[in-house]
Amino acid sequence: MDRPLVSLSDEQLAAQIEAAWAGEADAAAVEEALARLDEGRCRVAAKGADGLWSVQGWLHRAILLYFRQAPMQVHELGPYQFHDKIPLKRDLAAQGVRLVPPGVIRYGAHVERGCVVMPGYVNIGAYVGAGSMVDTWATVGSCAQIGKGVHLSGGVGIGGVLEPPGASPVIIEDGAFIGSRCIVVEGVRVGEEAVLGANVVLTASTQIVDVRGPEEVVHKMVVPPRAVVIPGTRLKRFPAGEYGVPCALIIGERQESTDRKTSLNSVLREFAVAV
Repeated sequence: MDRPLVSLSDEQLAAQIEAAWAGEADAAAVEEALARLDEGRCRVAAKGADGLWSVQGWLHRAILLYFRQAPMQVHELGPYQFHDKIPLKRDLAAQGVRLVPPGVIRYGAHVERGCVVMPGYVNIGAYVGAGSMVDTWATVGSCAQIGKGVHLSGGVGIGGVLEPPGASPVIIEDGAFIGSRCIVVEGVRVGEEAVLGANVVLTASTQIVDVRGPEEVVHKMVVPPRAVVIPGTRLKRFPAGEYGVPCALIIGERQESTDRKTSLNSVLREFAVAV
């Protein structure tokens, strides 16, 4: 691919994308932005030295512009044929990524060395950190940010976001374990080394209730680091009566350990967490 803008700084490229979004067509700038996402040179969201995450809305806009300008094409890789605007990621062996058929990593997603993607799906704009596992039928939505050493178990659904540009993506921080059939959407952030038991559902409105102390502490949008979380319900009154609505319960804490795998297995046994 010809990349005449490869020498531009991210700030210069962002300015060109913003101008294109305002109506000044610039296919080369859009192509360069997607190439940087694919290579991991740019990320839709990144964690600063202060521990806070910042979102780069111009990269959302670049992806949306790419969808506008890219034609539908037939893409063939081995025995597989696709008809889409976005090609599949290539050169996985050189990047040290294991992708098991019929798993899919779309161009514009970056997957670091040592990752394993089983027959799952990683969408455009997503970032998956080194050594992470995307297990069978797990999906990583557009622009989602997955940390290093994360395990997304079978059937996990990590939501994506492209609009509105600048909206916070789902963030799974380093070392977290997401149990089977969990759903994490709408910009929820799961802290480092947290453990979600099977079937936990986290949305922007889900109450995440810490029940470890004498009084509950309710969180929204954020699972604290090393928290052990299971599905729960709490009663809510409606005109027709009182019903149980879903919530998530923090029932314990994953202890720090030099051997994180041993620590994880221990905490799963201790709290009888289904994964």
